[in-house]
Amino acid sequence: MSHNSIGHMFRVTTWGESHGPAIGCVIDGCPPLIPLTVAEIQTELDRRRPGQSRFTTQRKEPDQVRILSGVFEDDRTGGPVTTGTPISLMIENIDQRSKDYSEIRDRYRPGHADFTYDAKYGVRDYRGGGRSSARETAMRVAAGAVARKVLPSVNIRAALVQMGEQSIDRDRWDWDTVNENPFFCPDAKAAERWEGYLDGIRQAGSSVGAVIEVVADGVPPGLGAPVYGKLDQDICAAMMSINAVKGVEIGNGFEAGRIRGEDNADRMRQGNDGAPVFLSNNNGGVLGGISSGQPVVARFAVKPTSSILTPVETVTRSGEETDIMTKGRHDPCVGIRAVPVGEAMMAIVLADHYLRHRAQNG
Repeated sequence: MSHNSIGHMFRVTTWGESHGPAIGCVIDGCPPLIPLTVAEIQTELDRRRPGQSRFTTQRKEPDQVRILSGVFEDDRTGGPVTTGTPISLMIENIDQRSKDYSEIRDRYRPGHADFTYDAKYGVRDYRGGGRSSARETAMRVAAGAVARKVLPSVNIRAALVQMGEQSIDRDRWDWDTVNENPFFCPDAKAAERWEGYLDGIRQAGSSVGAVIEVVADGVPPGLGAPVYGKLDQDICAAMMSINAVKGVEIGNGFEAGRIRGEDNADRMRQGNDGAPVFLSNNNGGVLGGISSGQPVVARFAVKPTSSILTPVETVTRSGEETDIMTKGRHDPCVGIRAVPVGEAMMAIVLADHYLRHRAQNG
């Protein structure tokens, strides 16, 4: 399997399967002398960790990360710092229950990558989806924690803004609320409403989709390159690479296709410091593929979890028609744990473009 890496100057390669002994990643291109501790990476992983509420999979994984290389400490460094060599991170899988999947080894789960993996490789790891499992995203979050350290004065946050047909009230947006409910929701009233809503979905043996918004504040102007190296292009590709993501937009996104030019234009006035001040941010902080200095805003849509208890039609590997009901431990809304993953992917792309910009422009 090729294409397990993302980035150019800051390059992340992940490895491992959902039910294998471990998962991991290698980060190449991280500058030297950046302070980096296990605790800083673990803080981000704990936000994504499964089994923290009844609204996520009950698989119990501590997701304890180990730094295997690329960090050094002695009496001269003042603490652990990056060395500029590849940083290798690893998490052991603790709570695999592969027997949950024995009944589907020869049946394709609709909405999953079972058939396409089999068609491409002639073999698939049916235990939790193997490489196609969202378990792989833990290493993206770990790599994203390192990427954040590369970015000076950039603050990356994300929130779940829609679950199924239920959206937040943007007038009640409060970033402090995001980590106070199990949904990473910035609207306290919506989060309270979603508890009963998702309980009903879960008890019915079904699932529901979601929309996540990622905002990066403090991004300097100039990141990205015209034509084939656009910042928003790479952000979209990174978000689309997340499991179950089926749509990505920057700024106004698809709404821009419905409004007039004067409403979508980000008008400018001269600021006191000599730099232009934008009166809106409809373009999501990116113009011509290059960051404008405004907050970079991306949203992505996550489809409903395909592993559900509701029986659905499928076929077997040998071509027989049958029904399937996926047992095991699954998220009724996989979009919940995609929130820290979206932050990580934004951080990885921005770190890569920051180093690219520094390499070309000094």
